[in-house]
Amino acid sequence: MKQRFRLYCRSHGGRFYVHDSVTGKQESLGTNNRTEALRFLHAKNEAVHQPLINVQIARAYLAATDTAITTRNWHSAMDEVVKAKRCSSTRQRHERAFEDKAFNSLRTLPILQTRPEHFRLIREVCV
Repeated sequence: MKQRFRLYCRSHGGRFYVHDSVTGKQESLGTNNRTEALRFLHAKNEAVHQPLINVQIARAYLAATDTAITTRNWHSAMDEVVKAKRCSSTRQRHERAFEDKAFNSLRTLPILQTRPEHFRLIREVCV
């Protein structure tokens, strides 16, 4: 099977880049280390061939760094956004916005299980 991404190194600076054979775009991998660049390359190619497996791998990496990520829901995220606001009027505006019934379907949903359809549903309720 032909790989979508190809690795190359520019002679000036020694940075590694990938070339997307479908779009023709080139992207820096941000490294001069060949081993690291090869890991990025393989991850990009695997993401194209097996996207569902990569979602599970990403969840495993996230769970290793933050044990609560698998159960964190949008309600806790909304609470943190409100807490982060320093200006009282901005904080109140966010509190009122998050209390809107349009967010009820999203409030208890775990963040990692959110799909675009969930946001479309909120938009439909608001309109």
